[in-house]
Amino acid sequence: METFQGKGVVVVENKVKISILNELYGKLLTKKQSEIIDDYYNRDLSLSEIAENNNITRQAVRDILKKGEKKLFDYEEKLQFMKRTLSQEKKIEKVLSELTKIQKNDSDKQIAAILENIKKELNCLV
Repeated sequence: METFQGKGVVVVENKVKISILNELYGKLLTKKQSEIIDDYYNRDLSLSEIAENNNITRQAVRDILKKGEKKLFDYEEKLQFMKRTLSQEKKIEKVLSELTKIQKNDSDKQIAAILENIKKELNCLV
């Protein structure tokens, strides 16, 4: 993911990144870690709310979050699924853009139909 200027945007981006990493690698965490990360980053629950729901302290929630986040970043560093996926999506978007240019400039109906089918297939991958 790109890094943006400004504190608020970086915080939002980090939340999105952790949410995506939990989707990718959450099964490799403990069930409790994955659930708490989901509650915090996807369901937008506070540490206090999560603590109350799980009958644990707020500090325990924070510790579980930090350990889970560290594991998620470690998995991504080693496996790089998110990095490769984002790279592939950018390449697909570029190909789609180029196909659209060809489609607009070419009047052959058969070629236009083929290009449309290719675009549909590529859109399924993004």
